[in-house]
Amino acid sequence: MRTLILGNRVIGDGFPAYVVAEIGINHNGSLDIAKRLIDAAANARCDAVKFQKRTPELCVPPHQRDQRRSTPWGEMSYLEYRRRMEFGIEEYEQLAEHCRSRSIDWFTSCWDESAVDFIEYFDPIGYKIPSAALTDVGLLRRFRQTGRPLILSTGMSTMCQIEAAVGLLGTDNLLITHATSTYPCPLAELNLRMIQTIRGRFDCAVGYSGHEVGLATTLAAVCLGASLIERHITLDRAMWGTDQAASVEPRGLERLVQYIRDVESAMGDGVKTVYESERAVMSKLRRTDQLIAHPDQLMMTSPHAVN
Repeated sequence: MRTLILGNRVIGDGFPAYVVAEIGINHNGSLDIAKRLIDAAANARCDAVKFQKRTPELCVPPHQRDQRRSTPWGEMSYLEYRRRMEFGIEEYEQLAEHCRSRSIDWFTSCWDESAVDFIEYFDPIGYKIPSAALTDVGLLRRFRQTGRPLILSTGMSTMCQIEAAVGLLGTDNLLITHATSTYPCPLAELNLRMIQTIRGRFDCAVGYSGHEVGLATTLAAVCLGASLIERHITLDRAMWGTDQAASVEPRGLERLVQYIRDVESAMGDGVKTVYESERAVMSKLRRTDQLIAHPDQLMMTSPHAVN
C-alpha cells in the first residue's frame, strides 16, 4: 500500500488527507506570532504545523551575507536578518509544548545538516525535505540516516532529479509532494496532473504543497489523489514577509479543512449503488420494473423517468 506513518496517523490511499499548516518563517521571528499560528491551525482542525530550520552561516551564500535588507527590525545585513528569523532550543521547547497543549503534530523542513542535528533533539515525527534541498546529496543522506518518515518536496526539479533523489532516499518511508516553487504561483503553472504522474512513477504516498492564492485548486489536488496537503498560513496576508501573499488566513484555513473533509465524504467508493434515500423517489417516478436481460435491449421507461 502507498502509506506512510507520521506520528500516530497513517497517510495514504484510503485514509483521510493529512493537512499541514506551513508556518515556515511567517512568524517573522516572533514566538507570540508562532503560537498564534499554531492556535489558528489547531482551531481549523489541521493535523500538523510545520516550521523551517536553517543554520544561517551555512545557508546564506558568502556573497549575500553583507547585502543590506529592510526588515521589521530596521535595515541590517542579510545574514543578521536570517539569524533574527531563527528560533533556538528554548523557543522550540515552548513551541513543542504549545503544540502538545493544542493536540497538534509539528515537524520542520531542515535546510542544512546542522539543522537536522538541532531538530533531532526534539525526537520529531518526521522531516520535510525542502525543494531547494532535493539535489543536496549530503543533506539527503543525513535525512535518511535519521530513519524517520520523510516528505520530499519537488519544486524547481526535473523528473530526472526527482528520480535520483528518490533513488537515494528509497520509498519505504517516503511521501513525495508535488509543488511549484513560485510565491504566489500562477494557476497555469500549478500542473496538478503531476500528482498522478508521480503516483504512476513511484511506489509511495503522494501529496501536494500549494503556493497559490485561493482554495479550489487545493481541493482538486485531493480529488487527484493527494494524501497530504500543505498550505502556508498567516495571520494576515498583508504582513511583512516573502511568503505571506501565498498564504491562507485563519478563516480561509478553516474553510479549506472543512472543504477537504466534505470532498472526501463525497468521493465514495466508485461502486454504483441505489441508496435508501433514493427509494421513495424511485417508487414515485420509476415507470417499470423490467430488467435489461441483454446489453442491446432497451429498458422500457416513461419519458418522464429520472436518470
